[in-house]
Amino acid sequence: MANLDKHRWSAELELQVQFYDLDPMQIVWHGNYVRYLEVARCALLDQLDYNYPQMQASGYAWPIIDLHLRYAHPATFGQRIKVRASIIEWENRLRIAYVITDSASGQRLSRGTTTQVAVEIASGEMCFASPPVLFQKLGIEQI
Repeated sequence: MANLDKHRWSAELELQVQFYDLDPMQIVWHGNYVRYLEVARCALLDQLDYNYPQMQASGYAWPIIDLHLRYAHPATFGQRIKVRASIIEWENRLRIAYVITDSASGQRLSRGTTTQVAVEIASGEMCFASPPVLFQKLGIEQI
């Protein structure tokens, strides 16, 4: 798998911090970063044509079972930020890494990961390996 082009499994978007994202300290409330990750994750999944409606149509739900966030610097009102999402694991679970940076300076504000697993909708059973449809969407031939 060393020669796979992992950059095609990344999406980056720019957002502007809104007033309603702030806490009483006038910085982005920590819980709103999760929403920023969701927006970037959906942009990435759209690129693959495997966002939540396509997942459901393929017979699988992909719940998030783990979320990690590390805050380095706060984001503030009006700040333009970039949110990058990149798939880093796909064989037995879908693991996505995120980096949030200041658009102007490139300074890292936070980073995180989410882990999702495939659950067969019909049976409600968790899959211990990612289903073939994910490999197909990633353009990977299974052996």
